[in-house]
Amino acid sequence: MEAKKGYKANIRHLLIAPTKLRRVANVVRNKPYVEAMAILESLPQKGARFLTKAIHSAAANALVQNKQLDEEMLYIKDLQINEGPRLRRLWARARGRRDILQKRMSHISVVVDEIAQRGK
Repeated sequence: MEAKKGYKANIRHLLIAPTKLRRVANVVRNKPYVEAMAILESLPQKGARFLTKAIHSAAANALVQNKQLDEEMLYIKDLQINEGPRLRRLWARARGRRDILQKRMSHISVVVDEIAQRGK
């Protein structure tokens, strides 16, 4: 298995459902970094804030590791939203019964790379 090339950032255990986060992630997948950040800043969803932090972190990793890069040279190569653990809480119901309320968590994995290497 070949490792993904590029510059990575991971954020784990976010208290937001993966399905809600994937809706926002589909909007910015495979877009240039500058365009993706502009789109995410205009979206009202909670997941847009989390994705902004993750993509910004991956771009910062790229700029620190390779001093010759510029923000305009980056694009989002890979963006994965995976399911994390679930918090299970009891929810009181009528007649002394209960339901289980599951609070879902997400993991974000972002890889950014240079636009010049996009065709490879």
